[in-house]
Amino acid sequence: MNTTIRPLTESDLTTTRRIISLAFGTFLGAPEPEKFWSDLGYAGTRWRADPTSAFAAEIDGELVGSNFATRWGSVGFFGPITVRPGLSDQSVGPIMECFDRWNVTHAGLFTFAHSPKHIGLYQRYGLWPRFLTAIMSKPVHPPTNQSQWSTYSEVPESERAACLRACHALTDALYAGLDLEREILATYTQGLGDTVLLWNDRELVGFAVCHCGPDTEAGNNKCYVKFGAVQSGPTSGALFDRLLDGCEALAAAQCMARLEAGVNMARHRAYLKLLERGFRTDIQGVAMHRPDEPGYDRPDVYLIDDWR
Repeated sequence: MNTTIRPLTESDLTTTRRIISLAFGTFLGAPEPEKFWSDLGYAGTRWRADPTSAFAAEIDGELVGSNFATRWGSVGFFGPITVRPGLSDQSVGPIMECFDRWNVTHAGLFTFAHSPKHIGLYQRYGLWPRFLTAIMSKPVHPPTNQSQWSTYSEVPESERAACLRACHALTDALYAGLDLEREILATYTQGLGDTVLLWNDRELVGFAVCHCGPDTEAGNNKCYVKFGAVQSGPTSGALFDRLLDGCEALAAAQCMARLEAGVNMARHRAYLKLLERGFRTDIQGVAMHRPDEPGYDRPDVYLIDDWR
């Protein structure tokens, strides 16, 4: 067999989406693997965000797998990584080369905590398992509290650059170089949802990038908080409540039935806050880090993400 890794192209996306469904559906024991996650648009959304960081695996010229790298400033992660069932695990070498080229200071992925095969594979590349990450959800109920929030789509074009700088300043204070501009712009330009902006007067104190509905990373009838964070300090808990109110209000306005958010359990206070608000864990995995250090997974950091 002749195995090659090459850039993923737009013409590969339909096959890639089918392989993602089949691979995860088979591994997780879905009754109809080929229909698993069929409402999710991982391949298309991530390829369009940055085609240069998407890779295809071929055997004898046939597309059999894919992998996607994501850069959030100084932070990089990869996934979903999939290969057609029955074939060997593919190399993640090109992704690690991406991280080296980008000079990220913190890299990682989300994988299955119960799978020694996956843990062992990624350890070969210097990635080490740390705390569990919970993927949680709750029914959407429009909040009764009126929180001072807006959305990125409402920001006048002349003010968007300043808004993105304010978002970067907030995340940079949580982890040096962390920058969500890619996700904010991808969500806006692809029409995947919107970014909730939380204000204290004219100061940005929190934001959350949300996908809504099918063919996004949310899926049918769901609003998925891909990333959310608030300003660090003594009022962080209250700000986090307000940000979640904004996310739930956005979900209700978009007629979504469930609100989904992932949180690493090392961010203990954020995890407890989600539990208090009625979120319950649907699935959980483990975050693997390179280097083997916390990054922004610290108890005092009120931040939502899950690196899937």
